[in-house]
Amino acid sequence: MPTRLIINADDFGLTRGINRSILELHQAGVLTSATLMANGPAFDDAIAIAHANPTLGVGCHVVLTDGIPLSPPQSIPTLLGPDGKSFRPTLSSFLSAALRGRINSDEIAREAQAQIQRIRQAGLQVTHLDTHKHTHMLPSVARPLLSVAEQNGIGAVRNPFEEPWSLAIGKGGWIRGLQVRLLHSLRKRFEALPQIRSGSILTTNGTIGISATGRLDSSTLRAMLDAMPEGHWELVCHPGYNDRDLDAVTTRLRVTREVERTALLESSLHLSGLELIHYGKLKPINAE
Repeated sequence: MPTRLIINADDFGLTRGINRSILELHQAGVLTSATLMANGPAFDDAIAIAHANPTLGVGCHVVLTDGIPLSPPQSIPTLLGPDGKSFRPTLSSFLSAALRGRINSDEIAREAQAQIQRIRQAGLQVTHLDTHKHTHMLPSVARPLLSVAEQNGIGAVRNPFEEPWSLAIGKGGWIRGLQVRLLHSLRKRFEALPQIRSGSILTTNGTIGISATGRLDSSTLRAMLDAMPEGHWELVCHPGYNDRDLDAVTTRLRVTREVERTALLESSLHLSGLELIHYGKLKPINAE
């Protein structure tokens, strides 16, 4: 089986500096894919970049926490935070509500549809879905998301689970490592979902770099690429420029976005021998 790698930048559309970084990295041949925030402040700029660079695969980065919904607030009340207008501000508050059964799956589907629709109305083909902060690790989020993907003819979704070998390299700290390991217990339920099990919606063997978010420097990235076994993988990254636009948005990733941008630019030698693709080129894992 050839080793295929999708190098995907999250948060496309969040700021113009993030968009510019994605453009530069794609043109340098070290980034193949990006997931677009349909509610991002720099959405229109991202759309222009995507149209001018059709070899960049563009997915939908479905936002269900820490942002402003596209749906009318009264149509998605269980997704909203205390202000009744925006999503819950933290991942922990979203997970707590979801695990207690307080988030309506129809509302997840409604908001995901609105975000996908905005991207498609801008003239882009959506290559795949993933979620801000990987919320679709939860079966209660993955199920409606996969149904929406099917309804829209979207053929791929991020596998939100990191392999142990990548986790060991990621230097995410013991708290981050513990979180990833605990959530890893949900993997079998994700793989048992009908669309994943049947292959009607494709995914990779796993995603690398999740535990390294905020710490993905050149040495860490090189170690991950050198350790990557045969298979189909996604490297998730968050490159960008730490500029005034970034100061205006809520994100914990600031200086580290420039570190990741530099790491990716320096990775070209370690990418030799890999087939770099985006999700639109993904094939079934057992189809070799």
